Amino acid sequence: MGLATNAVYQGDCVARLAELDEASVALAFADPPFNIGYEYDVYHDKHADDAYLDWTRQWMQGVVRALRPDGTFWIAIGDEYAAEFKMIAHRELGLVCRSWVIWYYTFGVNCTRKFSRSHAHLFHFVKDPVNFTFNADDPAVRVPSARQLVYADNRANPKGRLPDDTWILRPQDLPEGFSAGEDTWYFPRVAGTFKERAGFHGCQMPEQLLGRIIRVSSNPGELVLDPFAGSGTTLAVAKKLGREWIGFDLSENYAAQVSARLAAIEPGDALDGAANPLASAPATPREPSPRRSRRAQQPRPRDSKLGLF
Repeated sequence: MGLATNAVYQGDCVARLAELDEASVALAFADPPFNIGYEYDVYHDKHADDAYLDWTRQWMQGVVRALRPDGTFWIAIGDEYAAEFKMIAHRELGLVCRSWVIWYYTFGVNCTRKFSRSHAHLFHFVKDPVNFTFNADDPAVRVPSARQLVYADNRANPKGRLPDDTWILRPQDLPEGFSAGEDTWYFPRVAGTFKERAGFHGCQMPEQLLGRIIRVSSNPGELVLDPFAGSGTTLAVAKKLGREWIGFDLSENYAAQVSARLAAIEPGDALDGAANPLASAPATPREPSPRRSRRAQQPRPRDSKLGLF
């Protein structure tokens, strides 16, 4: 008998993963330590490369064992080990990479001796390249197309389109959007002043980002796993969206804080954050109609914030 679901367990994820029933998890999302020296309360985040990658193999093997034959595995990781993670998952564990998503955010880490870090990698792996969940028609997954947002084209599909595989933070930086041939996602990073900020954990994923992943890669009632519960966002979103959920964290403090966060949530609660920041981007200016009055055709003062008339 495996672990009970809808619970957060304190402990080492490798050991805890071994307690899960085999082939019980529909979707796993992992945002592991990046091995870059971040200060967690009980975990040392700077190990020798070989030691870090050996540990990575162990917990990834545990996740794969717990995944159903049609299961999906998403991993968030930084630049330093992205290539190694993909190689381990594909070459050693036999997973198939459906997408290599770049989540781009302009409010990134300020650097002084290199270009500022403003992205993370999100790998989308499946066990079976034919039999896996991908809810492409879920309206909460789809995004407005350029035809809808920019051109007001009546030929646009009213359902929008599937997102591309680069997710960008600030639509105001790209007021005209991107064409369907480019690869852009829009999600805000959870800054310290944001309402959804949990406060007890420095590395917090936005709920809307996890919402897209959980909606597209699982169905209501299925089990979602996070082996690095952290601030609890994966589990919180899973609960809000009507999924079963289970998580682990090495820190007793983090596990307790996540449990408290989840206790305040009910299935069906709205996700925090803007559901579609791109939709709030400034509209494309149109040429004035010949029938409009001369007064209406006078240009309005320029908005210094948006740079638009």
